[in-house]
Amino acid sequence: MNKSDPITSMFDKDDVIVPKQLRPKDAATLILVRRAREGVRVLMGQRHGNMAFMAGKYVFPGGRMDPCDLRLLSGSVLRTSEATKLGPKGRGLALAAIRETFEETGILVGRQQADTPRTRAQSWARFFAHGVVPDLSQLTFIGRAITPPNRTRRFDARFFMADASAIARERARESDELLTPCWVTLAEARALDLPSITRRMLDEVEARASGEVDRPIPFFRFRNGKALVESL
Repeated sequence: MNKSDPITSMFDKDDVIVPKQLRPKDAATLILVRRAREGVRVLMGQRHGNMAFMAGKYVFPGGRMDPCDLRLLSGSVLRTSEATKLGPKGRGLALAAIRETFEETGILVGRQQADTPRTRAQSWARFFAHGVVPDLSQLTFIGRAITPPNRTRRFDARFFMADASAIARERARESDELLTPCWVTLAEARALDLPSITRRMLDEVEARASGEVDRPIPFFRFRNGKALVESL
C-alpha cells in the first residue's frame, strides 16, 4: 500500500534556509519504551540551545550513521521483516541507533557477553568494554523521514523502537549533546518543545504500544516541492 498526502506541518519551518541543496545523510534514532503503572514512558532529552540543528528541542537519542557501523562485525542480526523493509543499510542503521543511544545516554541496548567483537572503532570499543554486544533483533523499524531541501542540515532518518527490557546495562554517558535524558510519559512528552516529526513518532509509539504492531511504516519526505507521507 502506498499513499501520498500533503503533510507540510510535519516538518518544522524555523530552520535557517540555505540556497544550496544538501544531500541528506543517513541517520538513525532509537525510541526506548518503558511500560509503567501510569502508562508508557519514553526516553528523551533536550538538545543544547547553541546547536545548528533543532536547537533546544526535545528528541529521542540518535544521530548520523558512521562508516564503522556498516563495518562492525557482530553476530546479531535484524529480524527478517525489519531487514527487508530497511534494505542493505539496515544493519548499519540499527547499529548506529544503538551506538548513538549509548553515547548520548549511557544506555547499552543488547545482551551480556564475555567474548565481545574486536574493532578499531573507538566508539564501539568503549561499548564492548562493558561486556555487552548489541542485539538488533530487539529493534522494530517504525518510521522514516527526510529533512526538507534547502536546510542547514539534512538527514535521512530511520526511527527504531525497542522495549526497555532490551537494556543490558547503564553507564555514564559519553556526550552532553542531550541535556539530562529522562523517562517521560507520552502526555509529558507532548507538552515539551518537540520537532514535528518527533511528535508524529510519539503517535506511532502509542499506537504500537496499544497493540497495533502491524501498522504501515510512515515515510515523510518532499517530492517536487511538496511534502508527502507514504506507507512503507
